[in-house]
Amino acid sequence: MSQLPQQPTPAPVPTSADVARLAGVSRATVSYVLNNNTTMRISEATRRRVKEAARDLGYVPHAAARSLRAGRTRTVLLPVGAVPEAPPHQQVVSELQAGLRRLDYTVVQYGSGGLAPDEAARAWAELRPVAVVVPPALSLTPYGRAVLTRSGARAVITLGAHPVDGAHALVMDQREVGACAVRHLLARGCRRIGVVAPADTVMAPSAAPRLEGARRAAERAGAHVEPLPLRYDEDDAAELARHWRRRALDAVFTCNDEYAMLLLRAFQDAGVEVPGEVALVGADDLMLGRLLRPRLTTVRAEIAPAQPLAELIDALVTRPGGPPEHHDLLRARVVPRESG
Repeated sequence: MSQLPQQPTPAPVPTSADVARLAGVSRATVSYVLNNNTTMRISEATRRRVKEAARDLGYVPHAAARSLRAGRTRTVLLPVGAVPEAPPHQQVVSELQAGLRRLDYTVVQYGSGGLAPDEAARAWAELRPVAVVVPPALSLTPYGRAVLTRSGARAVITLGAHPVDGAHALVMDQREVGACAVRHLLARGCRRIGVVAPADTVMAPSAAPRLEGARRAAERAGAHVEPLPLRYDEDDAAELARHWRRRALDAVFTCNDEYAMLLLRAFQDAGVEVPGEVALVGADDLMLGRLLRPRLTTVRAEIAPAQPLAELIDALVTRPGGPPEHHDLLRARVVPRESG
């Protein structure tokens, strides 16, 4: 009879008791150090010895056990939608992840593609997060906010231009990007401004409000804005450029730099001079736009919160139950170069 090959015995999982023995301290001291408890006075040398012992043994605290002891998790959920993130949103997510980890939170990104808004909220609630930050690409309803709150989330936060009743809001109003571009073009004397409306659903969360902001700024000045549907496609851009002069527009704002670069090349191929015949402004200040000729004028959108975002969320978690807070994060400014 053949015998199955003997399987290697897995190494035992290191425990806090192992760390305590190696470091020569109590298990309570290990807990205080590895859970970043600052209420106990522990010397820096002892903290360093405990951390080195944990690293040598490959020990990490058990998040579920820690949550049971505390009565709540330290998990902050960052749902992920199917829409690519614009640079300001990437900046927010990056700052949140780094800052929350420093504050001893576990940051979890959760794929929510294909789920209806309320289904997504129920799926998030199953993880029992202490806080949820919902990005612009996903929808949160009042029902979804209530589900999350009842499941133990102490802070439910939307990230985008449209807050939800009862939820805190980190407001990133993309309308200001479009308005900023149009105010710049108006100052240059432009009065008939085309605004590219990308025929691409992945651009909608940022492009639609940027178009709205551009239209409002033009209307206040008595100027004209014409939406220009455009696919991210060379042939489509070439078609728009070939018939450009018929539109009698003196400027174009493209909602992002990638569409600006696409249209710039199409204008050059069609013999339309930039900025001589048409001023061209993009958005997001991509590095490649600085390398073109003419260099691309753009709108730079930056995140400028009044306090670090992680500290803001920690305060909402620590002191729940207050009225919803709204924090305006987005600042926009034109970076003038040669194209407009």
